[in-house]
Amino acid sequence: MKPVLLALMFLSEEHRAQMAQSFELVYAPDAAQAAAAIAEHGARITVVLTIGATGLSAAQIDALPALTLICALGAGYENIAVAHAKARGVVVATGAGTNDDCVADHTWGLLIAAQRRILPLDKATRAGIWRTALPLPPNVSHKRLGIVGLGTIGKKIAQRALGFEIEVGYHNRSARADVPYRYFGDVKALAEWSDFLVVATPGGAGTKHLVNADVLNALGARGVVVNIARGSVIDTAALAAALREGRIAAAGLDVYESEPAPPAELLDLDNVVLTPHVAGWSPEAVQASVDRFLENARRHLAGEAPVSPL
Repeated sequence: MKPVLLALMFLSEEHRAQMAQSFELVYAPDAAQAAAAIAEHGARITVVLTIGATGLSAAQIDALPALTLICALGAGYENIAVAHAKARGVVVATGAGTNDDCVADHTWGLLIAAQRRILPLDKATRAGIWRTALPLPPNVSHKRLGIVGLGTIGKKIAQRALGFEIEVGYHNRSARADVPYRYFGDVKALAEWSDFLVVATPGGAGTKHLVNADVLNALGARGVVVNIARGSVIDTAALAAALREGRIAAAGLDVYESEPAPPAELLDLDNVVLTPHVAGWSPEAVQASVDRFLENARRHLAGEAPVSPL
């Protein structure tokens, strides 16, 4: 008999079929379906696949007595009760590294679009407005980039900055010995130094509203903030006020506190570029994440360590 897998996020038909080759798949991509699936199949489920935003709570873990493995499809795991799982002897693994390039690429797309005002320029062009009637969008190159969270994705964002001849600084819990970039001990000091501030830190209670009104004021009237991490890291109300009052110039957001609903406070602003949490989504990245999950699960069920355990 195949082991029973509970999948708690959207999966394409192709990826569901791929997983069904190795598992009896219980597909529950929303909260109501998850509750029903756990009530009906909880005693038989041995593996759970989720994402950081959805997670798996301690109560859900306790409702799955046969559970031995929890996997996050991506790198994030902020809403998985990791300590509770480990206390129960449940292994937790992630898809770390499978979509880093895609996220870094998308970061630069948001940053360039925000700084060069690509969306307003597109709208003006379609309306027949020529460049001489428009304000000049500023350069991207030869600026200062501050990265909040210099993990694997942050490092790839920094690597791409070098092609624009941009100076890089960063804030982490501690300085890294393996990078040449300037370290800042707090986010406000980093923002004050930066022209662009990119949020690439994990979500969760420890980073909630790390980028607040004080940080945005430090970034300044010509500053651009980009978030490809978690919506909770930026105070949305403070961001909306800073954008409306001209205390920062622009923002590019792939994540926001209200998701999946769009951020209502920002929808009427033309100095914000919004995408629907797709920075890590491409055919290549999603396939790599699915393949990583299957390899993590294969190894675990064979009595081996997963590729990317927590």
